[in-house]
Amino acid sequence: MSFSCLVTRTLASARSFSTSAVASFPKLKSHSGTKKRWRSLPNGEFKRGRANHSHLNVSKRPAQKNRLGQTAYSTGAQTGNLRKLLPYGSG
Repeated sequence: MSFSCLVTRTLASARSFSTSAVASFPKLKSHSGTKKRWRSLPNGEFKRGRANHSHLNVSKRPAQKNRLGQTAYSTGAQTGNLRKLLPYGSG
C-alpha cells in the first residue's frame, strides 16, 4: 500500500468522527451596542436603564429624577428588532 493511500484513509476516518464539521449554518453575531444596553427577560421581553440620570441633576425635578431611575422595558415593536439583534439573548 502506498503512503498517499494510507494518508487518505487516515484523513477520511478522522473526518467521519469530527463534530466541528457538522455545522448546518454559520453562527449569528450579536450586536455589540445592543448587548451593552439591553438585558433579556425570561418572558422574551428586554429591559434597559434610562439615560440622563447620571449627572446635571440639580436642575431636574424630583419626579423626573425618579422616572429616570426606573427600568425601561421594550415595546412590542422593539422586541422583534431586539430578537434579531440578540439572537441568543443577553446574559
